[in-house]
Order: sequence, then C-alpha cells, then structure tokens
Amino acid sequence: MLLSGCYLAHVADGQLRLLRASAPIARVVEDPGTSDDERRRLGLVLEARDFARGLGLDVGEQYTSYARWPGDRLVTAVVATRPGSLEPAAFWFPVVGEVPYKSYFDRALAEREADELRAKGLDVCLAAVPAYSTLGWFPDPVTGPLLRAPEPDLVATVVHELVHATVYVPGDADWNEGLATFVGQEASVAFFSERGGVDGETARYARSRVSDSRAISAVLSGLRSEVAALYEDRPPGPERDDRRRALSEQARERVASIRFETIDPAELAASLRTNDACLALEGTYAADLPRYENALAREDGDLRRLVEAARRAASTPDPRGTLLANPSPPSG
Repeated sequence: MLLSGCYLAHVADGQLRLLRASAPIARVVEDPGTSDDERRRLGLVLEARDFARGLGLDVGEQYTSYARWPGDRLVTAVVATRPGSLEPAAFWFPVVGEVPYKSYFDRALAEREADELRAKGLDVCLAAVPAYSTLGWFPDPVTGPLLRAPEPDLVATVVHELVHATVYVPGDADWNEGLATFVGQEASVAFFSERGGVDGETARYARSRVSDSRAISAVLSGLRSEVAALYEDRPPGPERDDRRRALSEQARERVASIRFETIDPAELAASLRTNDACLALEGTYAADLPRYENALAREDGDLRRLVEAARRAASTPDPRGTLLANPSPPSG
C-alpha cells in the first residue's frame, strides 16, 4: 500500500505539473512566440476535435489547451510479464481498475521500476507515451511530444484519447486500447480524406501510415502466437531459449522484407523490440485490429455507427465479444 501510495502521489504531482504548464490554445495561437508550424498544428487539433464530435465521441474540454512539454514523451510506460507468459502483469488502481502498465512522468523512476521488476525475474518493456487520457476527469492538453508527431499520428492520437473519454470499461485494457487504436487510425484517414483535394496527399500518407502500422502488428501478432505455442510445448531451458531467439530473428527478417510506404524496413527491423513484455504491450493495443476491421465492414464502413455500437457493447458483460462477434442492429 505504501508503494502504491508513493506511485499515485508521483502521478498526481505529474498531472498537476502538466495542468500548470497548459495554456488555452487560443492564447497560444495569439502568442508572438508561437511558431507558424505550431499554430497550424494546433488548428489541426481543433479540427480533429470537431471531427471526433461528429463521430459521436465525447469531446468536452479535452484538447483545448497546450502544454509545451519537452522531449519525446509525456510519460514512460512500464510493462512486465512473468517467465513463460505473454500476458502483462496487471496493476490495479482506483477508477481505472486493472491496467497492464504503470506510467511515470520521471523517466529515471520508470527505469528504476524496470530494474526492480527484472530483479524479480520479470521481463520488462519501456515505452515512450506522448499523451494519455484522464477519462474526462481533467481537461487533457495537447502536449509538445504529441504536437511534434507526424500529422496523421497527431490526429489519430487525439481521437484515440477521446475514445477513452467516451467508452471505457474498467479493468479491460484489451478492449479499451484495441478500440481506441482502431478508431483513431481510421478516423485519421477519414479526417484527411474529408478535408478535400488540398490534403489528398496527406490522406494517402495517413492511409499508408495505418497500413504500415498494421503490417508490423501482423508480424508481431504472428510472433506472439509462435512464442505462445513454444512456451506451451517446451519446458524452460537452453533449447527453448535458443528457439525463442530464432523466432525473434525470423520476425525481424519478415519485417525487413516488407515494402513499407512510410518506414525504412531495415531500420525498423534493427530496432524492433520482440521480448515478451513488448509483445504483451503490442497485443494489448493491436491484437484485435483485424476483428475491428470486420466490425467496421459490418457497419458499412461507417465509423460513427461503430462508435454507437461500441457504446452499446460497453454496457454488456462481454464488450469485446459483443462488438467483435455480433452484427449490431441498424441505428435510428
């Protein structure tokens, strides 16, 4: 309880610092010190909010302010798995229930936590996170790391977090993150497509970003399945360890052979993180993406209808099963 209390105090302090660093976007835009690129991107965020509202998402006061946060992340997420498992070791917190990660504003604290978990025999993955949702409890700001992201990723992330503020099931991270990831990606493509001819190139780039991301997820999903089968079939030991390393290398080779539109395959293959904890994190966000594609197809490609169906499914005992397995009734 003491450790949990210290962690929550750290998160509360970070949230307070974030809110203090935030200023209304309208004021930031008028500031002579704001660059033209910042103004344009902040305008893009406001347009993305309007687009998200049109999808039926709860926008509230989210992303109407900006925090000039330094660096490449707002927080560092820590994910851990036990030996022979690809399921994240869950952490429990009030309101949100079980979650598969801890997030630290102080990167050094995240790395210290990672070292402690490794000392206990767990596998660990650290991930840079540019934004997160407080589920509507606070007016979440646009952050510096988020604003500096590629434009399709910026829009996708804003919508992703607004999905959390709209449809959230405590303790069901796979549902929460999978739904938000899919809706955010598809919304980014639809947003730039709707903007018209001037942004035709950006719309194509947005679709390519999504396609490339899903191609990577498909490789990692395949690797997760292979590793899970390995752990089930073979006992711990040098032979299993050798086979585990071989599976990771094969995944890197598959990635290196893909013809991406927006990513250098050789660079990605070299940096690809394929340890158990990183595969667990990938699974939380991306394992259900093909099933969400089917769900959207059942809604005739209408994202708003998918959001409506997700709202209904969230109130059932099995949201994922309800939305991903069953056609929804016609709306209206």
